[in-house]
Amino acid sequence: MALGLWGIADETPDKLALTAADGTQLTYGELAARSNQVVHGLRALGLGHGDVVAAVLANEPAMIELYAAALQGGFYLTPINHHLTANEIAFILENSGAKVLVCSERFGDACVQAVAGLDPKPACFTTGSVAGFQPYAALTDGQPTERPGDRRAGNTMHYTSGTTGRPRGVRRQLADIDPDIMAELYTGFLGLFGIQTHSDNVHLTSSPLYHTAVMVFTTMSLHSGHPLVLMDAWSPELTLENIQRHRVTTSHMVPTHFTRMLNLPEERRRQYDISSLRHIIHSAAPCPIDVKRRMLEWWGPVVYEYYAATEGGGTIATPADWLEHPGTVGNAWAGAEVRIEDDDGNPCAPGQVGEVWMSLTQADFEYHRDKDKTSSTRKNGFFTVGDIGYLTEDGFLFLSDRKADMIISGGVNIYPAEIESEMVGFPKIADVAVFGIPDADWGEQVKAVVEPADGAVPGPELEAEILEFCRGRMAGYKVPKSIDFATSLPRDPNGKLYKRKLRDPYWAEAQRAI
Repeated sequence: MALGLWGIADETPDKLALTAADGTQLTYGELAARSNQVVHGLRALGLGHGDVVAAVLANEPAMIELYAAALQGGFYLTPINHHLTANEIAFILENSGAKVLVCSERFGDACVQAVAGLDPKPACFTTGSVAGFQPYAALTDGQPTERPGDRRAGNTMHYTSGTTGRPRGVRRQLADIDPDIMAELYTGFLGLFGIQTHSDNVHLTSSPLYHTAVMVFTTMSLHSGHPLVLMDAWSPELTLENIQRHRVTTSHMVPTHFTRMLNLPEERRRQYDISSLRHIIHSAAPCPIDVKRRMLEWWGPVVYEYYAATEGGGTIATPADWLEHPGTVGNAWAGAEVRIEDDDGNPCAPGQVGEVWMSLTQADFEYHRDKDKTSSTRKNGFFTVGDIGYLTEDGFLFLSDRKADMIISGGVNIYPAEIESEMVGFPKIADVAVFGIPDADWGEQVKAVVEPADGAVPGPELEAEILEFCRGRMAGYKVPKSIDFATSLPRDPNGKLYKRKLRDPYWAEAQRAI
């Protein structure tokens, strides 16, 4: 049977391709035709090979159509986090050199402000109504539904989340390959998890498509012949409802999703039929051991984990791997290699903590317009994103933290992720962030910011309870010296924690005091 959007569309045009949150459905034939029209429309605007189309969109059909258009039109699609401010969106538009911007109506205000100061400005379209923007339909209306001529493979250029600084575009050279072959090759990645093509799989897209992993697993599922179910907003019960209603088999989630679902009363969780699930794949943030164990107990051996980045990857942990090695993010997937190095670049022995480097198994990448950053994070066919961890004798990777987040107190390395993993087990904590703040004697001290669970009252009494809980579970030097409380922590919907937003004010205050 044919693979890839266009091959499936030719063979079974009436096969369901996607169901949007508003109930809109598109078949493979309809989706392929619309992507053809988008290519014709973009070319009519003068876009050519290697040009960039940016999208500030919700999880709606237009995002999938633009992706498919880029893949066969020789363009780059740059999905932009719709939670960003106007200035942050403007930076990505300018840095990427986007010639076209497409946005959802509800993100229109930020996009209007973002393009106001750009020169030249991209051609602007919207799937709703935004002052000064053309309707998205203007790209497709009257355009041929037939495949465009001179089809050339395009790609996405995602921007890193910017949790420790300005986001950077991860750009790969466009491959000189037929887009249909490219689409078929993409399906092979799902095979690493044991996911079969042209089965009765149904993929639930529960997180925003601007995230690299979400886009990758969504589009690979599409090319594999798996109908998509797009969620426009996430909630624990809505996720469970969609799994039951659509008989979902696969999805990409993050640990925050697990925690929120587990926080539902058990009688409500048990109301939903989740027996269709086969492969729930998670990454993006560390998953506390207790949370992962509870998910496996609830959903069964269907929860897979991997470690990778926008730049590439990586490792895979099957449910059996994880149960045998609790806390691991797996061992290197087929064709990949992982190594650990000390600060001098020497290989670390098994069990020795160091910086994690992964082989460049995908097409070579560069950080767009940042050669210095590209060269500093790559060497000899390997790259790093600054994570710290260690390998066991049998090659299983355990992550300790990000190098940028490590606390050095009195010359001792302290890993916040380890402390956070313990603290989130306290029932009165909904979320927690641990980081270093200035200390006159020790250089840095351990600070925790806690989002209290429902019903927990922030204040000195709760702080004392939490610190007592910590003292029974970790060495004294790891126990936070103090705790602040927040109504919510600055995470994006994929679980990425913008820790710098919490940490920076403490360091700025210390600088003012000097």
